[in-house]
Amino acid sequence: MSNLLVEIGNTALKAAWSERMTLGKTFRYQGEKFMDFILGLTAKEKPQVLLVCSVVELSADDRAALQRECNHLLVLDPGNREFLVSHGLPSYISFDRAASILAARYLFRGKGCTIVDFGTTLTVDFTDEKGNYRGGNISLGCRTRFKALNRYSRSLPLVNTPEDCPLIGLSEVESIESGVVNGIVFEIEGYLATAPENVAVFTGGDANYFAKRMKNSIFAVCNLVLMGLALIADEYVKSID
Repeated sequence: MSNLLVEIGNTALKAAWSERMTLGKTFRYQGEKFMDFILGLTAKEKPQVLLVCSVVELSADDRAALQRECNHLLVLDPGNREFLVSHGLPSYISFDRAASILAARYLFRGKGCTIVDFGTTLTVDFTDEKGNYRGGNISLGCRTRFKALNRYSRSLPLVNTPEDCPLIGLSEVESIESGVVNGIVFEIEGYLATAPENVAVFTGGDANYFAKRMKNSIFAVCNLVLMGLALIADEYVKSID
């Protein structure tokens, strides 16, 4: 019996079916009716474990509705901080970051990792060779930076992420493109330089975009969060058997 993994993030919902650590088809939904979307996934097949990782705390009604759709419901939201502590992580980090860290521990056992998630926010997390969490930082993601320049200036246009980007801009648009993209590149290269012995792991929607712009060797794992959730679900199945 398969598990269903659901990540409710800042801007979108991502989901995937899993068998132990193997991910099946993945889904993406962007809208307000996330409960209807989840219930649509479970309409044809009931998961053994329905794991929901959410940036917002789910209501009692939502939990009850989800519980009816599976054998076991596991919710990782701001009301379940003890899970983080039990896995050696600080209680303040988000569960998507926690899932990425756990997945990196699993994939790169015995090696320290610098984990960079390129999403709405840009997060950088560090682990040592024993898997211990060594801290991390949060800043604005790539598209968020473009939107911020447009919103908080009086005249700058809204620019999309370019396919190619010069080092120095020769127009207003190129200057914005270059400033944001190369600014992130320099920022990440600086982080990687602080722990050159670590494995660099990129994830998130812009992982491949920035991986090819780095001087360092990068492992781009776009579904790192879902892999971490698959690991958590598998551990949960073993604990209830």
